[in-house]
Amino acid sequence: MQFSGVIGQAAIKKKLIDGVKEGRVSHAQLFSGPSGVGKMAMALAYAQYINCKNPSENDSCGVCASCKKYEKYIHPDLHFVFPVVKSSKFKEPVSDDYIGQWREMLSKSPYFNLPMWYSAINVANAQGHIFVHESSEIIRKLNLKTFEGDYKVMIVWMAERMNVQCANKLLKILEEPPPNTLFILITENEEALLPTIRSRVQLIKFTGIENRALAAAIGEIPESEGKDISGLVHLARGSYLKARELIFPDEDTGLYFEKFTDIMRLAYKRDWLALFKWADEMAATGREKQKNFLTYSMRMLRENFIKNLKRPEIVFLDDEENGFSEKFSPFINERNIQFFFTEFEKAYRDIAQNGNPRVIFLDLSLKISKMIRA
Repeated sequence: MQFSGVIGQAAIKKKLIDGVKEGRVSHAQLFSGPSGVGKMAMALAYAQYINCKNPSENDSCGVCASCKKYEKYIHPDLHFVFPVVKSSKFKEPVSDDYIGQWREMLSKSPYFNLPMWYSAINVANAQGHIFVHESSEIIRKLNLKTFEGDYKVMIVWMAERMNVQCANKLLKILEEPPPNTLFILITENEEALLPTIRSRVQLIKFTGIENRALAAAIGEIPESEGKDISGLVHLARGSYLKARELIFPDEDTGLYFEKFTDIMRLAYKRDWLALFKWADEMAATGREKQKNFLTYSMRMLRENFIKNLKRPEIVFLDDEENGFSEKFSPFINERNIQFFFTEFEKAYRDIAQNGNPRVIFLDLSLKISKMIRA
């Protein structure tokens, strides 16, 4: 991956390139920001640049032996860590157990999210984590000498998924790494990381991709021809991944919309039998989908609350969502918005902690039916 392949984020590119030129490469960096804004793409381009044999003023050469291996994600000094799941095949899983699927995912595009990764490895009802066994692998790899490059690079994607034991075991190597080591931690939620981890890394904050760069990238997608590019840019809110989802909607997004509208309508009508059935259907989905649904629901609640305040310029709903919200938004107001968010956040925490999903979703639906008319 070269910097030229990273969409937008010109200021961060310049900062990283200038740091390499001036010999100021911090050994542990945290790339933090929302999904789809290019954190992984930037990490790959940065790693390739610092190990390139013939770098230009503003990018890696793309043709040296090191760059060729980086392009295929097989450079011996490039290492990856990412969430994995336990299975009958892998009782104590580490990232290398899934490295084939990981490289395949990267080869398609460095712009992807956690649900896409979980779909690639078929997590089913499991929840992905970076387990404690991974810390031993990280320490072992980084204590080896570099094979070909100037730096050993360890990219930890979705670092907030590290369990506490794993994170604690990495504290020493993050503070005192072996020579010529670069840690790049990537996160969508830096607050979920241990404070002791955050204190040992240099934070690089990613915001949304600039509108002009995002519009140009969307315009290169053949299926975007004839579509309202400026409308897509507005709805994408700086996320290339969100823009692609708007052009190529997947069945999960449709499912979350359907389940959200169902629970709100049934709760308003207080159709208790149908709500019981709805809770059963939600309980039958995997935990990651359940969490994604709750996250989607909180976004819909936020958008409907803003829509109810008559602020269309900061409402981000697609045509189908907006059609439903025309009549629904008046029911999300200052009297119940805090209650809704509290209950949906609680349900998310309970699902993440392996609570009984049927009980959680039934409880949530009954509470919604109580407050939907407030």
